[in-house]
Amino acid sequence: MFEGKRVAVVVPAHDEEALLPQTLAGIPEFVDRIYVVDDASRDGTLERANAAAATDPRIAVIAHERNLGVGAAILSGYARALEERVDVTCVMAADNQMDPADLAALVEPVARGEVDYAKANRLITGQAWELIPRHRYLGNAVLSLLTKIASGYWHVADSQSGYTAVSLETLERLDLDRIYPRYGFPNDMLVHLNIVNARVRDIPSRPVYGVGERSGIKLRSVVPRISWLLVKGFFWRLREKYVIRDFHPLIFFYAFGFFATLAGLVLGAIEIGYRIAGYEVSVGTVVLIALLLISGSQFTLFAMWFDMESNKDLR
Repeated sequence: MFEGKRVAVVVPAHDEEALLPQTLAGIPEFVDRIYVVDDASRDGTLERANAAAATDPRIAVIAHERNLGVGAAILSGYARALEERVDVTCVMAADNQMDPADLAALVEPVARGEVDYAKANRLITGQAWELIPRHRYLGNAVLSLLTKIASGYWHVADSQSGYTAVSLETLERLDLDRIYPRYGFPNDMLVHLNIVNARVRDIPSRPVYGVGERSGIKLRSVVPRISWLLVKGFFWRLREKYVIRDFHPLIFFYAFGFFATLAGLVLGAIEIGYRIAGYEVSVGTVVLIALLLISGSQFTLFAMWFDMESNKDLR
């Protein structure tokens, strides 16, 4: 227990037979339950998990019959935590890349009721640029910016960090069946958390690399896929939070901003085509295009500012 609260750790695992034992061995004693979720591994991950469970009564093994994705594995652990009414549920990857020494810092604000969801942020310290591979750092930066816009949590960074802690009450309020089940889960999780007005806080964490981990992530396919996921999540959040649940005028600013910007871009492209074809372009048309683009960007920025103000208490 941690300050009178029961704590569980979900360990999603897929082909992690080499590093899973080290990960489990490093989990602190204050953790009451450990849910190892084997996502249809092809190696000996399930056997290693069962062997660990035989020696540590805190460990429960959940096995997927087919590979469903890292998000689905985490959701299976969340479901078990809900069944057992665990007060604080954390997530640690099975590849030993999440420093167990940081777990208490994640659990503390959730256990005390200061926030509903705490997540590690590896970018706060100066070590991130030195330790994280450059291509992954830049990919993370792009997705973090898009996640800020999509989720409304403008104060949150390092969106790809899956080292988290969430309260029981928050899990009960979330529609877990709607959260994206694969890589991109932490991004979509933030969108869903904002819908229920959950308080979210970044906790500084030490980045861990070079411990024998293997990454199968291909940024060329992952970044576009998650970006599209965030675009859909953005519009879904606006509809759910600012139209259905509680109307907010920022909807008009976003609508006018998007319409004016799109109209300006389309009209500008048409005029460029006419210019290339040798036709004259009138000064009035150029001024109209400039006004559309300027007003569109201003409306959009005002909408983002309203969104930021609406969510400033969720930290």
